[in-house]
Amino acid sequence: MKANSYAAARQVMSNYLEQNKCRKTPERFAVLEAIYGMGFYFSIRDLDDKLHEMSFPVSRATLYNTIKLLMELHLVVSLRLPEGIRYKASYAESGCVQVCTVCGKAQEVRIPEITEVLGNVRLKRFRKENFVTYIYGICSTCQAKLTRQKNKKT
Repeated sequence: MKANSYAAARQVMSNYLEQNKCRKTPERFAVLEAIYGMGFYFSIRDLDDKLHEMSFPVSRATLYNTIKLLMELHLVVSLRLPEGIRYKASYAESGCVQVCTVCGKAQEVRIPEITEVLGNVRLKRFRKENFVTYIYGICSTCQAKLTRQKNKKT
């Protein structure tokens, strides 16, 4: 877990809950901690399993409502993949993600040229906070499988 990102995200959520007179429940903060403890794209089921590991099970409704809140606060991003929606902690992160269109595997990649160019872009009447660039294609594992299947047919 990136301690600074988690602490900042926790503060953002805490401030939002106070300003909007919402309850600061331990379940919401447990979900936030679990999300920022995972360094990969996860499903609701993965999150539920993580919370059980932490000995803090919560209802599915709480998971979905908290994810919705965190997405509104831009603390979590979602990615629609063939096998379903995946989520990831995203506080103040910018970068690139490569997504396989066959198996749905999503992996962060470091492409300094893209990060630098997009980081320096100035937009009219808009203050950019962060960005994520998705690059869709076929991973080497799936490409190898497709090639083997093609060779078997011929």
